[in-house]
This record gives sequence, C-alpha cells and structure tokens, in this order.
Amino acid sequence: MVQDLASAGFALPIGLGQQADGIYIDLTMSQAALTAAITHVFQSGRYLAGLNYAALIKALYGVGPDTGSAEALRLADSVRVFDGNRLRFYKHPKMSLSYAEYYFEQLYLDEETLPDGTVIPERPVALDIDEFIADMWNKGIQFGIDVAAVQAAMASTRPERITFATDLAPEPGQDATVIEVSQDLHRSDAPKARPDGRIDLQSFQNRFPQIKAEARLLKKLPPVPGLPGFDLAGRKTEPPPPKDLTLRFLAGEGTEARMFEDGEYLVSTREGFLSVDAKSNRISITDKIVSLEGVSGRTTGNLQLAGAYEEYGDVQEQREVTGSDITVHGNVYGNITSRGGTVVLDQNLVSGSVHNAAGDIRIAGVASNAVICAADGAINIQRAENCVISAQRVTVAEASNCEIIADEVRIEMAEGCAVAGRNVEMESAGPRRRTEMIIYVLVKDVASFDQEIAALGARIAAFEQANQASEAEAERLAALPDVRRYLALSAKLRTQELMLTPEQGQILRKIAGAVAEEMTALQKARHELQVGQTQHKLLQDRLARVIEQKIEAAGIARCGLHLVSGETMVRTMPFAGDTAALLQLAPKDLKQRLRGTPSGGEVLFADSAGSLDWHLTAHPRPAQS
Repeated sequence: MVQDLASAGFALPIGLGQQADGIYIDLTMSQAALTAAITHVFQSGRYLAGLNYAALIKALYGVGPDTGSAEALRLADSVRVFDGNRLRFYKHPKMSLSYAEYYFEQLYLDEETLPDGTVIPERPVALDIDEFIADMWNKGIQFGIDVAAVQAAMASTRPERITFATDLAPEPGQDATVIEVSQDLHRSDAPKARPDGRIDLQSFQNRFPQIKAEARLLKKLPPVPGLPGFDLAGRKTEPPPPKDLTLRFLAGEGTEARMFEDGEYLVSTREGFLSVDAKSNRISITDKIVSLEGVSGRTTGNLQLAGAYEEYGDVQEQREVTGSDITVHGNVYGNITSRGGTVVLDQNLVSGSVHNAAGDIRIAGVASNAVICAADGAINIQRAENCVISAQRVTVAEASNCEIIADEVRIEMAEGCAVAGRNVEMESAGPRRRTEMIIYVLVKDVASFDQEIAALGARIAAFEQANQASEAEAERLAALPDVRRYLALSAKLRTQELMLTPEQGQILRKIAGAVAEEMTALQKARHELQVGQTQHKLLQDRLARVIEQKIEAAGIARCGLHLVSGETMVRTMPFAGDTAALLQLAPKDLKQRLRGTPSGGEVLFADSAGSLDWHLTAHPRPAQS
C-alpha cells in the first residue's frame, strides 16, 4: 500500500511546506538549504509524488522559466514512502563525464502463491517517474534529468538504453563592445542635389561626412556576465568571464571618452573629419580627409570639401576636387581647385589642371598638357610639357613648349617656351623643333614719369641759359671803368679802409651820379641771377624726387640667360598697373599674349648663341648743360 505523509508520521524539513493542494518549496531560502531539504526527503526513504521536476530545478538552481515575485512554488502533490520492494527495480545508471545512461527493459514480478492456494502468475512491473527521480538523486544525479524521455522509455515495452540526464553547459556572457550612435559616421553615395533642385550625377551626397564638435560618436555596451552551468551532481560550473574594453584606448586626436548618466561615450572635442587607424582602431577627428580609394565616378565622384584632403589613389579624368591644402600621392588626370594652403602632387599631372587661390603648388613628377595657376603663391615643377603656368614665382627644372608668366621665373632648361617675368633666370634656353624660344622681361610702363622728367629737364635747361645771360651782363657792367672805380671805393668805405673828407665826399657823389644808370642795370642783373639760381635749385630737387619715384614704380626688371643653344629672342614687355591682371588671364588669352605678335617694348637679345645679363636702368640721361 502507498503511504502518504500523514500515515507515515513524517515531518517536512525546513524549506518545504504542506498546503491544501500539495507540497510547496520556499523560494526565499538559499539553494544549499533547499537542496539539503530535498536530500533529507529522498534519503529518508520517501519520494515526492506528482513532482514538478522543472519547478524543483528552478527552485534549487535557478534554471528554467521566470517565476516572477512568488515566494513559494508548488512542488508536488505529496510526500510518500518509497516501498522497499520496489527499490530493487531501479538499477544503477551508467555514468559518463557529462551525461548518464540508463537501460530500460520490461521487468516482471515473480509468480506468487497466496496462503489460500491462489496462484498469481508472473506480471509486468510499471516503473514510476517520481520514484526514479528520488532513486537517481540518492545515486548522485541531482540535475539534468529528461523527464519526458524517461517517461517515454518507461511506457515502452521495447528494451532501450537512453541518455536520460546531461550536464548544463555554462552560457557565455557578452563581451563589452561599442555601437555607433551618430548617423554622421555613415557615408551617403546618393547623387548630390543641387540648390536649384536638379541632381548632380557627378557628385555624391556625402562622401566624407563632417563631424560636429561635442558629438557623441560611439557608446560602450558594458560586458554582460554569462549564466552558470551545472553538472549531474548539481555542482555549479562558472562561465568564462566576458572581456571588457577601455573606451579611452579608442580615443585619438580630437576625441575623448566621457561618462554620462546613460553610459560611457566617445565624444568629438572639435569639428573635423573622421579618421580610423587600421592598426590601433583609434578614432580621430582631424582637419584633413585621408582617402585610399582615389577619385573617380565609382569611388567618390566630384568632391566639394571644407578642409584639407590627402589622396593616395589617382584622380581620374573629368573629376573635380575642391578644397584646401590638398595632397595627392597618385597621378592626377582631373582638376584640382584649392582655396589656400599647399597643393602637393607626388606623381604626375596629365591633361588636368591645378588652381590655388592663396598658396603654393608643388609637382614632383611630370606636368603634361595641363593648366597650373597659383595667383598668390609659388609653383615648383620638376618637368613641364605643353603647359600653361602662371604664379607669383615659378621654378621648373625642365620646361618644353610651355607658356609661363610670373613675377619671378627660374628655369634650368627651357625649350620652345614663351616666358614672361619681371625677374627671369635661365641656365639654358633654345627653340624646340619649329617652336621658337622667346623671353619677355616685364617692364612697368612709366611713361608719365618720363614725361614729367623731360618737362623738368627742359625747364632746368632754360633757367641755366637765363642765369648764364644774367651773369654775363652783370660781369660786363661791373667791368666798366667808372663803375669799377665806384665799386672799389664803395667796398673800401664799407670796410673802413678809406675815410673821406667832406670835399672827397662831394667828389664821390658826383661819380655816383655819373654811373647811376649802369649801377641800376647791374643790380637788376644780379637780382635776376639770384632768382634764377633759386628756381634752378628747386627744379633740380624736384627732378631728383621724380626719378626716385620712377625707380620705385619700375621695380625690378632683369634677365639672366646663361647659355643660349639655338635662336632665342629676349625683349621687354611694358605693362600698366601691376602684374596681377596678367597673371589672371585665361589660358587661351595668355597663350595669345605670349605667342602673338609683340607690340611695344624693345629687343634686348636675338641670337642663336651667347648669354645675357640685363638689368633695368631707370635713371634718365642727364640734361646737357
């Protein structure tokens, strides 16, 4: 007979409680205390009838569905005595490292003869899942029983060995990671919309996104611990600890890690462009965009950039790159426009153009069939062929069939070029096939100064002539005998070398009356001479000032030609104002100006051999006296 808890006189251990509808387990107690209570029940020769095995595992090990805030969980219908005669029906399982096997077969009760002679034949035995769990617990399997598989094997009449219990492997946690929290980190390769609403198919909408200052870029997700596992004996197996990361190790120039109420973020400290170091994974916000893909219709489209740009690929034909402080390590076949800074091309410029509004241009390779302009800077090229070049200063190692204009030009070897500059220096120059070699020395037009200098010279010469006439007339009058005697007596009287008596004074007055007319003319001639000399001096001072102004206005104009190897012409090219207007000429107009028929100026050199060292002389010829 089956004995229940009341008939057995068994007191439930602490952690288990009897209620009207069954046995409950106290979830507020520790796992060790509850395990001890269950062990006490099973080892006392009893088992839990109607056991909810899933509830038992949840109560003891925390594995299973969430029970909410309940403090007690219904565990079984009742506690019953384990019949010792049935205990022999449960064999020992076959234990392995992480699982247990059991051989299920049909068992039978032996034939039995009752005292009244009645014979009860051999009959099958039905195993009970609750008894099985209690017996396995006492044999060391306190976790991981597959109740459904065991019940199915018990119900089957076919012998079968099954794996009825397995360990629960620990569940790994989640390593710390970062997630993007800014949409500005993503490129947009959609066609760019123009202000008028049309679509620019040559440009991408946002190929190199710009990051604002104080923008949250990345958020750190802290590590999440894993869930423990359990072996068949109910011993806990801890999962490996998740890996953490230090967000500040990802902070490069222009970024820093900051803690906020909702977590730790990587924040930009300034406005600029995103740069990620492939080796260290550091994120920086820099003033320069660095690209490795080149500029083409497939990769970037035309670029309109707010900051500096560094490109390691090629700039393809018809591509436009606009920015400042641009560096290209590949070849350039398209067009580069810079608002300032320095444009550096490490390779070649072929059939493209480079313009820099306020800075220098440096080309390390060959420039061919290109337009190169630095309106307010210097250009330095290793080799140029069929190019139009304009700048404040131009330096070229080898130039062939080029049109070049600048305030200062330095060329080591020029062939078939048309060059214009205020200060031109060439080591070697000559024609190239049928293309002539011509050099223009830019000379500022100072005709207005020349006109004033000529007018002053004429006036100075007129005063010199008038002064000479006045001086000659004064000398003639002073040489007359009576005038000479009167002047001598007057001089002695002024120096008191001679003292006159009253009679002698009467004689002197008579002499003075006799030469009065001549003395009046003499005084007039001397006065005119004094006035003329004063005017002559003032005009000479004015002439000197005008000459200085002309020299300052004309500035430097020189040409140094060390070696001529073929027909070469050097001539001056007058210009008004300053050279800015010449430097800003369109390439077509500049070619026409330098290759067209010259107008004005003078020929300084025209020969097939020799050299030239010419300097502008701003002084006019001295006026002839």
